[in-house]
Amino acid sequence: MSISNPMRAALLSMAMFGLATTPTLVNAAEKTVMVGGAAMYPSKDIVDNAVNSADHTTLVAAVKAADLVATLKSPGPFTVFAPTNAAFAKLPTGTVETLVKPENKATLTKILTYHVVPGKMTAGAIVAAIKAGGGKAELTTVQGEKLTASLMGKGVMLTDAKGGMAMVTIADVNQSNGVIHVIDTVLMP
Repeated sequence: MSISNPMRAALLSMAMFGLATTPTLVNAAEKTVMVGGAAMYPSKDIVDNAVNSADHTTLVAAVKAADLVATLKSPGPFTVFAPTNAAFAKLPTGTVETLVKPENKATLTKILTYHVVPGKMTAGAIVAAIKAGGGKAELTTVQGEKLTASLMGKGVMLTDAKGGMAMVTIADVNQSNGVIHVIDTVLMP
C-alpha cells in the first residue's frame, strides 16, 4: 500500500502531537454517566464514584461525618437519591456545618439514610411503581420513613415527610452496589 505525501504529512504531524497512538480504553465496556464532571463507573461502588463528583463534595463530607462510608461500600444493593452541593446550599445558612458536628451525628444519619432505599430501583422501576400506584409510589427508606414519588412532566419528583420536593435531575447512575439518582433538593424526614 502506498501512502500519498499529504497523508504521510498528516500521519507524521499526528504522531508528533501524540494523536496517532492507539487510544487506551479504560473500562471501555462500561456505560458511564457524567456527574459533577466525572465519569461514574458501574464497576465502582457508590462511595468510590461519589468522591469523584465535583457536585457531591458536601454529600461525601456528610457521609463521612455520619460514618456511613462502610455501609455505602457494602454489597447493598441501594438506591441513593444524591443531593448536589447546590441542594445543600438551599438549606438555611449554617445547617450543614451544624449537622456535621459529632454531637449531631444521629440527626445527620437520619437525614442521609432518608435518601437511601433498599434494593436497586432504576428510573424505569420507579416510573412503573408510580403508574401502578395511580400516580404515586411510596418508597420506604433505610431510615424507616417514606418518600412519595410522582411524575412531574417527564421527570420524577420526590416528596418528603415534611412536604418538601426534590426533582431527579440525573437518573440511573449505575454502581456496583446499586444506583444513584441525582436530586436538586435535600429531603427531610
